[in-house]
Amino acid sequence: MGILKDFLLQLTLLVIPIFIYFTFVLERVKNDRKIKMIMTFLWGLSIILCMSFPVSFGEGARLDIRFIPLLLATLYLGAWPGIFLSILIILYRLSFGVSLGFYNTVLVLVLSLPILLFFQKSFERSKKDKRIYIAVALSLSYSLIGNILFIFLRGFSIDFLKVQMIHLIFLVAITWFCIVLIETIREIRHLRSEVQESEKLRVISELTSVFAHEIRNPMQVTRGFLQLLNDPDLPQQKKEYINVSIEELDRANEIINDFLALGKPTAQHNGKINVGEQLERVAVLIQSFSPNLHVELKTDILENCWVDADPHKLNQSLINILKNAVESMPNGGVVWLTCHSTDDDHIKIIIKDEGIGMTKQQLERLGSPYYSLKEKGTGLGMMVSYQIIRSFKGKIIVNSEKGKGTEFIILLPQAS
Repeated sequence: MGILKDFLLQLTLLVIPIFIYFTFVLERVKNDRKIKMIMTFLWGLSIILCMSFPVSFGEGARLDIRFIPLLLATLYLGAWPGIFLSILIILYRLSFGVSLGFYNTVLVLVLSLPILLFFQKSFERSKKDKRIYIAVALSLSYSLIGNILFIFLRGFSIDFLKVQMIHLIFLVAITWFCIVLIETIREIRHLRSEVQESEKLRVISELTSVFAHEIRNPMQVTRGFLQLLNDPDLPQQKKEYINVSIEELDRANEIINDFLALGKPTAQHNGKINVGEQLERVAVLIQSFSPNLHVELKTDILENCWVDADPHKLNQSLINILKNAVESMPNGGVVWLTCHSTDDDHIKIIIKDEGIGMTKQQLERLGSPYYSLKEKGTGLGMMVSYQIIRSFKGKIIVNSEKGKGTEFIILLPQAS
């Protein structure tokens, strides 16, 4: 019973990183490299704790499930985290002293790690059922290698063999449990994402009635002012009425274009384009449309920012975001535009302003249909921008603080 309790403690130490990953890391950290670093640290901590509280029996014999964190890190994070954690295991085991257990640890890792690395790519490409099969088979092979070396180094013993068999069964069972748990949670998250997309499409259909209402308002204003233009008693105000009418008609046209782009996306003509050049063109365009807003655009654009995208669609998205940045500074200010490549083969575009900023609640609703912070905004432009970036297999990250400005980070896969 004592051995079972020790193994259950090891199981608890193993499940905690999985819980932290899906509850905190995945929700708050968007950079894949940072996620790998955090999870490598968590799996390393799990390994150290498992080795610090092992199942002790016999004459100094120790068993633990350190292999499962190593297995999960290698299969899900890649080869380098697996190699790093293997070195960590050897160094930490060395701190207990050089003994038969240390030699057993080194030999098992030397024989098992190449097998893990060999199947890692196959695991990445596989679906759920095959992933479970691969992980369980690797866990079983590790246990068999460990048992054979254990008997070879310590000699055969019925008592030792019983504990080793318990270790083998427990290791394989927990591996199966962890892989099923991780894959099931991943499926649930994927289904939730699909449901959210379906909900957006449903909202689009409901927008039809709202769309008619929004178009009717500027049209009625235009109609009223045009009727007033026929009054001969108001000649001095005719120019003002004409300007207001044109503005309202332009607003109606923008709403129609945004709605059409959202409801029925046009076919994309992707090609290899330089994002830096597109960003500079958009900056010149926005600057020419807002000469009286006292907004300065500062650029820091590196060369070789190439992506596979539709230039017209990308421009549309950048214009929407940059226009919002400029309009968020009624008293003027600076907008920084940067573009450079990242270490994980992405192009990073940053549009940062000194505007009014947003609260956490406003950030959560950003990109939702018919949600806008502007008095005459519809929210469709920002939603279209999100849709365009997603169509290029990219993502948008927004950082903002009320009264201190907003930072839009656009990540796009770098063109090969």
